[in-house]
Amino acid sequence: MNTQQPSTGYEPGYKHEVKLPGGDLKVYASDQLFASLDYKVLDMANNNLHIPNIEFMSYTPDVHVGVGTCIGTTAVWDAEAGYVSPSIVGSDIGCGMRVHLTNLHKDDLQEVKLRRKLVRAIMKYLPMEAQQRGHFGDIRLEHIVRKGLHGLPNKYIPDSYTPKKSTALSHVEISKLSFDEEVLNGIPDMTWHRGHRQLGTLGGGNHFVEIQAIEIAEEQREVAEAWGLYDGQIVVMVHSGSRAWGGAVNQYCTPAFAKVMGKLGLGTADPRLIFAPLAHPEAQQYVNLMYSALNYAVVNRHLIAFSVREAFREVFGTQCELRTLYDLMHNYAWEENTSSGAKFVHRKGATRALPAGHPANPKPYAATGHPALIPGSMGTASYLMVGKPGGEENYYSICHGAGRARSRSATKRLVTVGEFARSLRVGQADEIVVNQHSLESIIDESPQAYKNVDEIIESVTGAGLAAVVAKCKPLAAIKGSK
Repeated sequence: MNTQQPSTGYEPGYKHEVKLPGGDLKVYASDQLFASLDYKVLDMANNNLHIPNIEFMSYTPDVHVGVGTCIGTTAVWDAEAGYVSPSIVGSDIGCGMRVHLTNLHKDDLQEVKLRRKLVRAIMKYLPMEAQQRGHFGDIRLEHIVRKGLHGLPNKYIPDSYTPKKSTALSHVEISKLSFDEEVLNGIPDMTWHRGHRQLGTLGGGNHFVEIQAIEIAEEQREVAEAWGLYDGQIVVMVHSGSRAWGGAVNQYCTPAFAKVMGKLGLGTADPRLIFAPLAHPEAQQYVNLMYSALNYAVVNRHLIAFSVREAFREVFGTQCELRTLYDLMHNYAWEENTSSGAKFVHRKGATRALPAGHPANPKPYAATGHPALIPGSMGTASYLMVGKPGGEENYYSICHGAGRARSRSATKRLVTVGEFARSLRVGQADEIVVNQHSLESIIDESPQAYKNVDEIIESVTGAGLAAVVAKCKPLAAIKGSK
């Protein structure tokens, strides 16, 4: 269907409501970003809103077209009469962010040569491809998918010997999700094999490890100091997900959902949008398998950070530590307790940002609200944010990054290597060092492929959903491959 002329309950500023044939869509974006939205995102929203019993749907300002559902979507059903949609979770189940704090200052990484040395060390310790077997051969995958971080051997929890100082298990959105483990019996041997080989690997596309230096927002200095941040501090940001394990879950469940939809007479104008009633056995199987992928994803990011820690210690000595600030996801669906009852909340490319005092905060962040980790793009800043009480109207969802402004193919066609190099300040004292020998190989991830992250953050803060605690400026970036 074509929604070229939507009815908008226009609200000047940062909140917009679009009345579509399928229902109401809320869009949290500045007037400029809202006006620039591709009408395809409204077509996709309209299809999503035709899923039965949907109670709420919104877009964050970084929204862009995805498969079946836009990246930047929050969709909510009642937990009792709800639906689950793999399309509104995404293929990379559990994809998310992790930030570690170091005890280094940006002056310690002032020299470009030293940044290059650190990148080479990270490449030595961090498996960039699934073929680099041997890094984590002593980890049992069945323990990981069942127990999450609690399935790791102690040697991979470097602060486990000092429980009072440990942040590896406590400073995370989720360390373990329980589920019906019977669903694992149907997973083919090849998936177990691939999942084990890819454990602790970065992956391709927009996944990365980035070395950054932070600038604290003065109005949130008290929160920043409570989190252990200081101006000029070197931090490590990781973006990755569940790799082949999450992809296999979607591969197995998509045909089953299609059959369920056919039997129940369900469907929309988009055949790629799949969904089923939560109570249906096939839906329950998907939810259980999804939770196993969430367990995999948090461990995957943890092991990436563990490898990066080893590299830092090689370059800067054994006194260098990488303490966990936080780990969270932006592709998932689960049940949440809200002021209006139990809801089944989907987030696809959307970050949960809880304010101070919210009961779902991890204990270490009960008084401040947890860190919400928002990456920019190569060459631009990332942000550490904290949720505000006003975020309740959007189920505490904010953006998950800058959001693509153009496709990979369009970026390769329109952006030159020279433009990319200038955005990384190649040859300058403040060059952002990358691990790739040829910028052409990752030009589809250049800053020119993305929206202006500062405008995205302005929309989130302007809508009263969250506040900036610190700005993170990139010093070096490590990009992976499939």
